[in-house]
Parts: sequence; structure tokens; C-alpha cells
Amino acid sequence: MQQGQPMIIMGEDAQRVQDKDAQEYNISAARGVAESVRSTLGPKGMDKMLVNSMGDVTITNDGVTILQEMDIDNPTAEMVVEVAETQEDEAGDGTTSAVAIAGELLKNAQDLLEQDIHPTAVIKGFNLASEYAREQVDEVATAVDPDDTETLRNVAETSMTGKGAELDKDVLADLVVRAVQGVTVEADDGSHVVDLANLNIETRTGRAAGESRLLSGAAIDKDPVHEDMPTDFEAADILLLNDPIEVEEADVDTSVNVDSPDQLQKFLDQEEQQLREKVDQIVDSGADVVFCQKGIDDLAQHYLAKEGVLAVRRTKKSDLTFLKNVLGAPIVTDLDSLTADDLAVGSVERDDDEELFYVEGEDAHGVTLLLYGTTDHVVDELERGIQDALDVVSTTVSDGRTLPGGGAVEVEIARRLRDYADSVEGREQLAVEAFADSLELIPRVLAENAGLDAIDLLVDLRAAHEAGDQNAGLDVFAGEVVNTADAGVVETAHAKEQAIASAAEAANLVLKIDDIISAGDLSTSGGDDEGGAPGGGMGGMGGMGGAM
Repeated sequence: MQQGQPMIIMGEDAQRVQDKDAQEYNISAARGVAESVRSTLGPKGMDKMLVNSMGDVTITNDGVTILQEMDIDNPTAEMVVEVAETQEDEAGDGTTSAVAIAGELLKNAQDLLEQDIHPTAVIKGFNLASEYAREQVDEVATAVDPDDTETLRNVAETSMTGKGAELDKDVLADLVVRAVQGVTVEADDGSHVVDLANLNIETRTGRAAGESRLLSGAAIDKDPVHEDMPTDFEAADILLLNDPIEVEEADVDTSVNVDSPDQLQKFLDQEEQQLREKVDQIVDSGADVVFCQKGIDDLAQHYLAKEGVLAVRRTKKSDLTFLKNVLGAPIVTDLDSLTADDLAVGSVERDDDEELFYVEGEDAHGVTLLLYGTTDHVVDELERGIQDALDVVSTTVSDGRTLPGGGAVEVEIARRLRDYADSVEGREQLAVEAFADSLELIPRVLAENAGLDAIDLLVDLRAAHEAGDQNAGLDVFAGEVVNTADAGVVETAHAKEQAIASAAEAANLVLKIDDIISAGDLSTSGGDDEGGAPGGGMGGMGGMGGAM
């Protein structure tokens, strides 16, 4: 205050939301994001149609894809999106569960805040509960051997259930397990390492998903640069090249003045000679096949065809890197330094129907999943489902632990958390109990999305776990409580631990904020729209609408 007048320290466009208004604003935004993906959870989850600003359509029920495609324009909401992205990066699956639990934690935290419990006590209680819950996940988990194909197949099928890959999950789960086992190596300490860099996915439309297959080696979606080139080799010397087979251009703008036709011909002859020398370098090295990331001049194509060399141009960088793994060959960046040692031996086969080259190395390893779908939308969603299945199976192989699915783990951990809460003193005890209630959101939403009575089934689940059946979970197809471990509904323990940790940390991050100061409106786009009303509203949520 200055002589009874308030001192203005913020600009005219600045906005500030404080105390309970800030907490309500943040919790509303975070819950809005969580509720937007809840209906996609489980085998009976629904899909979302996402249309971006360019009119491109994505149909999916993959949590992280939905959140990344949504036009979210709210700082708190974007923090929750980071939970999904972290879950995807660390575990490969469980993104919807992580976000849904984070939203439920904040909902229950809001009830505690309204009872005048300080956010610090809630945060401490959530931290205690998260740590204890992850310890209990490890206790409940079952050890699995990397060679236990049946269990790994069950993990893959559980991951794919409810996604585009579900209809042919028997076939696809088998492909996923074989693919992961094909790129798994045993480390010196006896642990198993899955190198997914040696696994590639190629998609095709026009066939049923059940016709998908696993190839040993790489599948390159390219055509020969010249129709007269050979296309099949049993033992070819293969060159991977990141150097154009074209006339070298000057680094600066140049012009050539020609006084006579003879001078022009000499100039053209010199360019031709330059191309001829590049081709001779390739031929002299002994290369039979060239996969080039850059361009190949028309004249060079002619010379290569005459020499019986197969050449492919504009090979994608990712394909060239994968070929490096498959063949164990270096990528040559300068033809002048090319020697026979830079070549790798492998077989090359042309599939004219699919317009693919199949490349297989002799010494190195690498596999390709060739996925089929009837349309582009189908095959895109299939690829997302397969990618999640690959991630969880590889995580299971590396981590060596599985859990019963169908909400069994959440109910069991919630039961143990309530017992643990009795030993926690102070108001933190209420936060631990709220954490337990939040975990039970998963079986509740599974039941709701299947059109079942969530309350009755949750009561039955609790009773089964109180009776000592820690594998009791929900069979949404039969609408009853079953032993999900025996039913083959299993998940990876690492994904569950990561989901609990991410959800708790995100909730605590939101709860710790009691003041929001914005230079403009409360959005992240920097636009001119007014929407960051400080009354606890949602601010700008972009294309998500006010119903969020």
C-alpha cells in the first residue's frame, strides 16, 4: 500500500488465481483430462475419434495417443498429459490407468481439502501410500521365466484386448512373443535384455489382420531404380550408402558461359565421367546391392543396371539404420573411402505383390513384423496395439514379474493400504485411505465400461480378497469375479508400479500449487482468446470444450 492506494506490480493483462480458487482450478483441469479417457479403459472400452486442424482423422482408444492428439490448452492439463507420456516411455502400456488414477487421487484430495486438511498432509499421505503400494505390488507379483511362452502370450493378449488387435489376438500374440524372443539376448550377469531397436514394424492394407506374419530380417518398402536390375540374391554383398550417386554440385552459386557446342559437350562429358567413376567405385568394391538414403542420377541408374547391381534410392533413414542392425554393416557416408570391408553378406528377395524387398543377414539379427489391416484406420490402430503389446512383453522379459489383471491388483493393494493406514498417525491416515479408494477406480471403471453394476461387483471383489483370494479380478465378458491369473489375464508388474508412482507424483505436483500467476490468459498457446477466468474455471482447454 502507498498512501492508502494499492501498489500495482503486475501488468494489465496478467491474471492471478490464489489459494482455494487455484486448487479448484488445477484439480478441475486435471480431472477433466482424466475423465476424457476413462471410457476407453478395459476390454469393453470405447474408442475416440480425433480430428486435427488439418482434417486428419484418428480412431483409437490408446490413452497417450488421445491425449497427444487433443488440442489441450491448459498448463495443468498438460502436466497430466506428461503422466501418460512418461508411462508410455517407461512401461509401454497402462497410460489410461495412470491418468485415471491421477484424476481420482485429485478428486479424493479435494474432498479432504474441503474438510480443512492442509495440502501438505495430503501430499505426505499420498507419498507414504505410493511407496507402500509399490512394495506390495512386488509382494503380489509372480516371477516369470523369459522362456515361459504361455505366460508371455497371456501378457500380450491382455494388452491387446479391447484394442484393434483383439479380433486376431491369438495369432498376433504369438507373433509378438516370437518377435520379442527373437531380439532378446542374455547379459553377462544372467539378466535378459530386449533390444527393440532390432525389431521393425511394416504395415500393409488390403488383408485381414490374421494374415500378419513375422519375417527374419528387414522389409524395405521401395522399388528398384531401374527395371532391368536383378532383384533376387541368395548371398549378396550389400552396401548401405548415405551419399548421393549424383553429379557433385558447387557449394556456392555458379554459372558457366559456353561459347560453342564443343564446350557444352565437354562439360556434359565431364559430368558423365564423374558419375561413371562413382559407379566404378561401387562395382570395384564388389557390391551387388546398394541401399542409398540419397538420390541416384538417371545415368548412374543405367550404369548400375548394366553392371548387374541392384540399387534402391531414397531409403528412409530409419530403414537404413535397421538394415545396419540386420546386416551388421556400417553406413558409408563417402564413396571415396569405400572398401570391400564396408559390405555385408545377406540375402535379398523381391515380393512384387507387396512391393517389398526382404533382406536377411547372415551374422547379425533383426526381425520385422508385417502387419495387415483392411483399411488405413484399422492398420494404424492395430499398429498402436501391437506396439503396446511388444513393450509390455519386453518389459516382462526384462523385469521377470507379472500380476493378475482385471482389477485384482488394485483391490488387493487397496485392502492392504487400508490395513496400513491404521499404523499411520495424524491426518495423513485419511490421505492413505483416500489413496486406497482411488486405486479401486480401475475395477469400477472396468465394470462401468462393460455395462455392469460397478457397486455390486466391487463389493464381491472386496469380499473375495478379504477371504484371501488375491488373484480375484473382474471378468467383464461373463460379468463375474474370477481368478484372473488362472484365466490368463495378466499384466506386467513394472507397468503397475510406474502407473502408481506417476499418478501420485502428478497429483502431489498439482496439490502443491496455491498460486497461479499468468502474464496473459491461463493458456499455453499464447493466443488472444479470453478464457483463463480466475474463478476456478477451466481456462482454455482448446478443442476439449466446456464439458470437460
